[in-house]
Amino acid sequence: MNQTKYELTEQQLSEFARDGYVIVPGLFTQAETELLERVTEADPRMSTGGIMKDAEGGESRIWITHAEGEDICNAIARSARILGPMEQLLGGPTYIWHYKMMLKEPRVGGAWEWHQDYGYWYGDACLFPNLASCMIAVNKATRENGCLQVMKGSNRMGRIDHGMRGGQVGANLERIEAAEKIMECVYAELNPGDALFFHSNTLHRSDQNHSEYARWAFICCYNAMNNQPYRKNEAHGQAAAAEVWDDDLILKYGTRQIEALTTSVEETP
Repeated sequence: MNQTKYELTEQQLSEFARDGYVIVPGLFTQAETELLERVTEADPRMSTGGIMKDAEGGESRIWITHAEGEDICNAIARSARILGPMEQLLGGPTYIWHYKMMLKEPRVGGAWEWHQDYGYWYGDACLFPNLASCMIAVNKATRENGCLQVMKGSNRMGRIDHGMRGGQVGANLERIEAAEKIMECVYAELNPGDALFFHSNTLHRSDQNHSEYARWAFICCYNAMNNQPYRKNEAHGQAAAAEVWDDDLILKYGTRQIEALTTSVEETP
């Protein structure tokens, strides 16, 4: 077995509790993130995804699923490098809520409104906001290409009411304006393979991508096993504690996917 044991330090856990997020540089290797990028480019389901429009008509793409399978996405989502910290952050065993690829293409990638993930997921019948996400930069994320922004400490505000704005769901503007006066907005500029862990009540947003470079991010979301929905929920994963997979499977499954996708294209008449 080859499992890279990873645990957050006491300082990192303290920062997460206080700020609602923590950044871990280089959590995944260059080879792993480059392979994930290649798989995304080659798989039409991932590279096209669904279109989300911002209030100004800018378009981003999102591919989201909770499907289980022998693929690079599941291998990353079940890596000890994420599951270990998630168990620390959520206080025990966790399961995969869903995972998704967020794609902002050069010059056209749209913005995302201020929102909390629990603002979206509250309707999915979880009693507590005991959920968190890990965002992995697939390529370099900068202010210019619309990197994620987090409102430092907003996780301690509790859930904010959300409503439709443009084609998106956003947090109540009055509360956002009040929070912006006393809380810092942090631009999460990341290199490929860097990871950002953030709480489901942490407010976050992003600007449009006006640069010449794509901004892709792979986000794995988790729920605590003791926070299962109180009614049947088919929109997210099955509540079974996620098992740690060997690190070698990230490259193994990703390489196999590339080979399969390439063969499929070559055989298409």
